[in-house]
Amino acid sequence: MTNGVHAAAHVETLLPDPSARLCAVYERIGQTRMQGLPFLNPVLRVEAVGFRPWQEFWLGVMVTPWVMNLMLLAREPTRWPTVAHGERLHYQFPAGRYDFIMAHDALLGQYMMCSLFSPVQQFGDHETARQTAEFALQALFESDAPAVPGEETPRPTLQEKLVTPLSKRDFLRGRFWRGSKGAAE
Repeated sequence: MTNGVHAAAHVETLLPDPSARLCAVYERIGQTRMQGLPFLNPVLRVEAVGFRPWQEFWLGVMVTPWVMNLMLLAREPTRWPTVAHGERLHYQFPAGRYDFIMAHDALLGQYMMCSLFSPVQQFGDHETARQTAEFALQALFESDAPAVPGEETPRPTLQEKLVTPLSKRDFLRGRFWRGSKGAAE
């Protein structure tokens, strides 16, 4: 029985999905600090897209009328990195290494962000922005490794994948980038 009690003491409480809290905080920011700024995209609204557990974090995309960021928030609080506001941390995904900046907000606490778009004027409607956020998350987990070992094929960066025009056919087939040898999957 001692082992069961000892093991239970080491079980960490995981924090819940931060999506609702993020939306509430960013909506408040939009109504206060961002109110009336000329770079806001009026067709976009605040939305937390695709938050999911990844390592010891919650990973997702925050879409707002002023920015679209990849976000990392604590899921396992005892494993949250202890670095200063503004410090860069590097995380390896199958698509490559991405830099996240440590940030702090009085309402939100600490979080890390990696900018995808700032400002977000290129989006003509919210649905396109949401789909872009979903594609960005999917693209993070696509490998940049060559299809044939030893054969180097230039691969697009995440930013290039996001700005490449996409046909409806390619979207429905899950093809998110067209290179010189056809669509990469």
